[in-house]
Amino acid sequence: MDFNQSYRSFVLAIAQNKGIKNLVLTRGRNFARRFIAGDTLEEALRVVEALERDRIHAILDLLGEMVTSEAEARKFQGEIVRLVQAFGALPYPRYVALKLTQLGLDLSEDLAFALMQEILAEARKVDCFVRIDMEDSPRVEATLRVYKRLREAGFNNTGVVLQSYLKRSEQDLQDLIPLRTPVRIVKGAYKEPPEVAFQDKRMVDAQFMVLCKKALENGLYTAIASHDPQIIQEMKRWTAEKGIGRECFEFQLLYGVRRDEQKKLAAEGYTVRAYVPYGTDWYPYFSRRIAERPENLLFVARSLIQG
Repeated sequence: MDFNQSYRSFVLAIAQNKGIKNLVLTRGRNFARRFIAGDTLEEALRVVEALERDRIHAILDLLGEMVTSEAEARKFQGEIVRLVQAFGALPYPRYVALKLTQLGLDLSEDLAFALMQEILAEARKVDCFVRIDMEDSPRVEATLRVYKRLREAGFNNTGVVLQSYLKRSEQDLQDLIPLRTPVRIVKGAYKEPPEVAFQDKRMVDAQFMVLCKKALENGLYTAIASHDPQIIQEMKRWTAEKGIGRECFEFQLLYGVRRDEQKKLAAEGYTVRAYVPYGTDWYPYFSRRIAERPENLLFVARSLIQG
């Protein structure tokens, strides 16, 4: 296991400590706002307006995952429908992300499928795309099954995410090609065992490039979701060399991360989207962001000390 994987495992492990969690929730909120638009939909929509002034589009994500009751799942669905409707009232490209465990995937695939159908029907009215985020490895198979059922039901305004650190992802991509699935390629942010995930950063990066290039070669609209300068530069070079038009892919980066690069890519004429999360259930997402880079842990530690 290389340093990056060891660091991620360490941070994700201590993030589960109740004392650490309470400390971050009470004293780390200001730092969390670096990555999170705010608690409310209204705050998130103001961020959308600000991003659009720099020609950067937004992916809005109401934070929350792994609900434990149908009532919670239906509450999330109602809030996501409200998000879609509010976003639909703005004169910008509409794009929403969600996790199926928000909609009760752990309770019932049928429940998640039914709630997703209603969300996608509402999204279709306002030309909104809905990305199904991928979660940890035990939930990948169920997520893909629900996605395929939605496509069979006639919903084309949705797509999935593939994580390059999972060893299964290349085969998953192959299975998605006949559906012309819009894919988002990420490296992966969960703690996963060696049996299912590459533990060496070089392997993860190499697989990321393999997935992006294979998706594009097979005509899938591809979201290249990375902040890595080498990956971004290589994808710019490779797509130009292959004659793959800029309308076939886009770059996606996280809100609050490499803001200058987002503006630069947009100014160069690439489609750029910032992943903009909001909501009160921000701790799991925040923990994964801290686990990505040691510099983030130093910033949050300083923030906690200073209150």
